[in-house]
Amino acid sequence: MEKQRIVVKVGTSTLTEENGAMNFRTIDKLAQVLSALHNEGNQVVLVSSGAIAVGVNKMRLPVKPKNVCMKQAAAAVGQCELMHIYDKCFGEYGNIIGQILLTAEDIAVKEKRRNLKNTFEALLENGMIPIVNENDSVSHAEIESEKKVFGDNDMLSAIVAKLCEADRLIILSDIEGLYNGNPREQEDAELIHSVSEITEELKQLAAGSGSNRGTGGMITKLEAAEYATLHGMDVHIAHGNDPENIYKIIEEQPVGTHFHRQRVPKGYGKKDMR
Repeated sequence: MEKQRIVVKVGTSTLTEENGAMNFRTIDKLAQVLSALHNEGNQVVLVSSGAIAVGVNKMRLPVKPKNVCMKQAAAAVGQCELMHIYDKCFGEYGNIIGQILLTAEDIAVKEKRRNLKNTFEALLENGMIPIVNENDSVSHAEIESEKKVFGDNDMLSAIVAKLCEADRLIILSDIEGLYNGNPREQEDAELIHSVSEITEELKQLAAGSGSNRGTGGMITKLEAAEYATLHGMDVHIAHGNDPENIYKIIEEQPVGTHFHRQRVPKGYGKKDMR
């Protein structure tokens, strides 16, 4: 099978338990699967949420704080803990990770974006696995804004995939994929396995909120999928409770929802990385 450059995004609800503690079983399995793909010759980038939730648990706070400064403090503590665990888990499978923390400005400013792209290339070409997150301890935008730029890193993962010129973006969620109804409320809701075009009707289906621990929802994943497919990538949304779903996706098995890459419109995305 042809070697690929793959971006995998994992959300807070996949990385943590209901009580906010880290889900070590899933994290270790994720590291095992991504390491296996890497060891087979693929290049892998992991976009990981979870810093604030992990920090809240680490700091033994009774609830997620509403104060921005405390959220940023939790992010600082949680990011350190996340990377410590990732370093241990990936290290067990013989791989080295590198941390990249981003703000919207890093994407918007041409020189910063170029430097960022070069950093990704250097890490990937030297056999490292970059782990990316929003820099919540510095940026207010994702914490304060009602209309988040990155949407629990869904859009961030698509932008990173574009920067890295990835072949495929895989978004691991707490839901199997895009349904024709709300599966949490409608028992007869059916999974949509394949999407050739993202329409306004599909966006209406995706409307809704994320889990209590995450900040995204299906609509942010659909927006990310639209961006990535228009930049020539296949996008998949699958349940993150079993990271081995990634193997099935790479093997072209019907898992979750597959958004097929589009023919890129001339000049698309040149003025604005979003």
